Amino acid sequence: MPLSGDQIMRIAGLELNALRFAGVLPETFEGARIKSAGTTIFDLNGTRLFHRVPIFRGSDGTGYADIGVDEALGEPLLAASTGAAWDEKAIREEAQAAARKGRRGLKFDEVRFVAYSFPKIALQFLQDGREVLMLEWRTWEEVPPEPRKRKPLAPSNFERWSLIDELPAARKRANVRKFHARVEVWGAPKLRDIDTSVITKEVFERIDIVLKLTDTREIHYAARPADHHPCYELRGQQTNVWCVAASTEMLLNFYRYHYDQPRLARELGLGTCTTPSGLPYGQEAKVPATIKKLSWKTLKAAMIANPGWTVFQNEIRANRPLISFIPGHSRTVAGYTRTLIALPGPLPFRGLLVYDPWPPTDCAHPEAGGVITRWENFATQTYRYAFTAVLRHVP
Repeated sequence: MPLSGDQIMRIAGLELNALRFAGVLPETFEGARIKSAGTTIFDLNGTRLFHRVPIFRGSDGTGYADIGVDEALGEPLLAASTGAAWDEKAIREEAQAAARKGRRGLKFDEVRFVAYSFPKIALQFLQDGREVLMLEWRTWEEVPPEPRKRKPLAPSNFERWSLIDELPAARKRANVRKFHARVEVWGAPKLRDIDTSVITKEVFERIDIVLKLTDTREIHYAARPADHHPCYELRGQQTNVWCVAASTEMLLNFYRYHYDQPRLARELGLGTCTTPSGLPYGQEAKVPATIKKLSWKTLKAAMIANPGWTVFQNEIRANRPLISFIPGHSRTVAGYTRTLIALPGPLPFRGLLVYDPWPPTDCAHPEAGGVITRWENFATQTYRYAFTAVLRHVP
């Protein structure tokens, strides 16, 4: 049975309060509120995929949480982000203005938010149930029609694809079982009377928590734990298809190699600011080659296909950021958390600290763009490649 608006709000509150209690959500979440079930985000196949639930401090938006409603996602909490408010009404108005400007006389009777290339979002304009236009959020560029042929789970940077339709059947079945199990735990009698509209660690301090284990690491200035100072910076992609260039920039910046995105785009074969292109499928090896070249081979770069959790965990423990390719997009990972809270049943959570270059900026404003996701649920995403970089030591 589909989750209702009240259930979505309650699950969002329980998930975020559990992470706040475990100490893996920052202080900026303390005292924030959930006021609505937010915006419905559809899959391309028309099913309700997740809700983007805005988080408020007073009357100001301070972030959002993505709460899955399709059981095939495996777990309800997909990701939580701070620093970027979500205003559905303003986004709809901006999208409709862009649509009418680009296509005079456009007729539509419905506008949907669609995860056209998860987790990227577009607004789909429909007339009598049929799509007449799809515009990418933020850039307001038209999303091209679906290609006739391509490799499963390997779309390019600007291509539409259905997350649900492309999940393997066996994974879907396993995900449905996991989703039901987690929702069942959140329905425990001891949780029914607590207020989950406010995010505070005090919510779970008032009830009997059997166990709390947390292992959280973030990239910092030096490898010595006593001198742990965060040392990683977000870079927005300067065109809508330069996520690989932006990700490479972030990783090289950490090692104090400073190249701008136009230069990195030339090395990666991604065109120019005026005529940009994405990295084609099958050319992933250009990423480690570029890292090696531009670091004068002081960085030993490697590409890992279908990386598991331990790849990210081990690299972060070694104080090394990674570039992460998911279907249709590239980001960097600069931290992880593992949390276990036991109520009537275990509630494990594994999340990645993602520095995402999306939404894009432009070449005239390289200081803008991007969002930090704290945390992305590892269990709900498909990781195609990880790119690592190890500093060579002089003996």
